[in-house]
Amino acid sequence: MIARTMERHILERAKKIPVIAILGPRQSGKTTLAKKAFPKHTYISLEDLKNREFAQEDPYAFFQTYAHEDGIILDEIQEVPSLLSYIQVKADSEQKAGYFILTGSQNFLVSEAINQTLAGRISIFTLLPLSINELKKAELLPVTIEELVFNGQYPRLYSFNLNPTDIYPDYIRTYIERDIRSIKNITDLSLFQKFIGLCAGRIGQLLNITSLANDAGISLATAKSWLSLLEASYIIFLLQPYHTNVGKRLVKTPKLYFYDSGVACSLLGIESCTQLSQHYLRGGLVETLLISELYKERYNKGLLPRYYFWRDKLGHEIDCLSVQANMQIPIEIKAGKTPSSDYFDGLAYWYDLHEQNPNGVVLYAGQEDQQRSLGRLVSWRSMPKLEDI
Repeated sequence: MIARTMERHILERAKKIPVIAILGPRQSGKTTLAKKAFPKHTYISLEDLKNREFAQEDPYAFFQTYAHEDGIILDEIQEVPSLLSYIQVKADSEQKAGYFILTGSQNFLVSEAINQTLAGRISIFTLLPLSINELKKAELLPVTIEELVFNGQYPRLYSFNLNPTDIYPDYIRTYIERDIRSIKNITDLSLFQKFIGLCAGRIGQLLNITSLANDAGISLATAKSWLSLLEASYIIFLLQPYHTNVGKRLVKTPKLYFYDSGVACSLLGIESCTQLSQHYLRGGLVETLLISELYKERYNKGLLPRYYFWRDKLGHEIDCLSVQANMQIPIEIKAGKTPSSDYFDGLAYWYDLHEQNPNGVVLYAGQEDQQRSLGRLVSWRSMPKLEDI
């Protein structure tokens, strides 16, 4: 098993909190992580029809049957969300830290669990596909950034040495046919798949929902609803713009990214690293890889991402902005492999505008790390060094 950074943070929380939820996309390793971190817990998959029917028809008997001194792992809790209210009662009566371990593949469960049932009783973690740091420690990190972008970072691909062209089309088809049908009644699944492909064609760009809806042949309301579905099931995320009070007119539209670059490559019909190297969206795919990597560093610690982008109406832009309690750290992302002084132009403009000392970072596709007067130049391979942002 590839060691997951999140495990030690989960175990720390499990010493204090009765319910731990591990959410994330299908096949990101949630079940494997839960079983490894809590080997003495009873494991129940709610995707198993027999278990699901038992839990739905007689939840009291279900919990009595599977009660265990150490605890219970309930895999894919979204299959029986009604169990959450019973878990609340059990958590209050048992008063055992780390007793319930839940996994789920749909993000809407977060708000449902907190707002309706488990507020104050649950600690939520989001497990995304493997990080660069995890691949590096397992000695599985590809040599070039094109290989990593094309391969994506789902654990199964690395554990079984699979070809991306073999797994991602099936992953996308299974996701559409199973998850999307279970969340929302979409009658034309082929149209929804076309919609996801159009989203991939807009990777790293400002989101124009009207244009997206027109190209897909659907209404604006449907496009908004489908984007929410893709967010809820950890396929895409929207990087929101950051607004400051510096008297400038700012762009207020989010940018669209995919959590996994391999999924995006598959949707774009990219079938090799050579095709990727020549593709017009190579820059956007590199950007989605590196920004999602920043998200993983936060999520793996059980923290929420605090990232935005900044752009004014004159075209000045910061690709990613880490917003902390007392400062903002600007991050530029470059798909080039050769260090260049103009990589720092955006940072220089930001410093002047905000009267800020240089503290920024340029992430790029090359191999060498450098400390420059305007900030750090950091190779994609060295991203584990960026834990402070």
